[in-house]
Amino acid sequence: MKIEINHLTKKYGTQKALDDINVTLDTGIYGLLGPNGAGKSTLMNILVGNLSQTEGEILCDGTDLCRMGRNYRKLLGYVPQQQTLYPAFSGREFLNYMAVLKEVPKKEIKERVEWAAFQVNLQQQLEKRLHAYSGGMKQRILLAGAILNHPSILILDEPTAGLDPRERIRIRNLISSIAADKIVIIATHVVSDVEYISKQIILMNGGNMIRKDTISNLTAEISPFVFEVHTEASKIREVGEKYRVSNILSDGYHAHMRIISDHEPQKYQYQKTMPTLEDVYLYHFSKEEEHCG
Repeated sequence: MKIEINHLTKKYGTQKALDDINVTLDTGIYGLLGPNGAGKSTLMNILVGNLSQTEGEILCDGTDLCRMGRNYRKLLGYVPQQQTLYPAFSGREFLNYMAVLKEVPKKEIKERVEWAAFQVNLQQQLEKRLHAYSGGMKQRILLAGAILNHPSILILDEPTAGLDPRERIRIRNLISSIAADKIVIIATHVVSDVEYISKQIILMNGGNMIRKDTISNLTAEISPFVFEVHTEASKIREVGEKYRVSNILSDGYHAHMRIISDHEPQKYQYQKTMPTLEDVYLYHFSKEEEHCG
């Protein structure tokens, strides 16, 4: 399975939501990261057919999506960011309905519904009405609906929104376990959701794709710019005004501050430290101006 995105552009009047996106995706998990307005949701909505592009093409194994129609939708699983559900449905009714829409063979629907509910830990909640579901439960039932048809392409927009840490880990592990033969695209603001399971990270900003690479390569690139500063707690604000700060640990007297800087910190005790994906995000997307003291 391969998806090729060629010169993809989306315009609203003179404003470009996507600007000449070119990327090829094969089997594996891709983390899609970027600030609000980066174009992530626009790209995902074009990929699932909710929007049409202004220019460019998307090919699935060499065939344009516009010509594939329902054959493409059979390959697709999608969890939108907005929780659009039918509140009067029970969880089981919702999954049965989704199974019909996805053209799951009638004789397989019951088994598929039970399987999907088990995967997201909702098997004991299927008779409950959706209006009584918590935000996290609604997110899980949407994911269950997305995987009912065993999709080859799984597109997830903020899939762990509203989940507690235990369920977040469960969903992350589920995504990883079912991704062996799929193309999985995860758009999220929670870096930890994709840091440990992604084959590659796609960085977007202002409608442009600015990088696509492995986490190890992305972190290696910024290793000269990540430091840990050791200083008095009273100087936390001072350091924060000079550098981009990704983490602060303080006991009220002393502080350890993880910073991003194009130059070695001046006037402070410091040491180099190993970058994380959060550091990569801050390095590429922080809008704060850095000043060296």
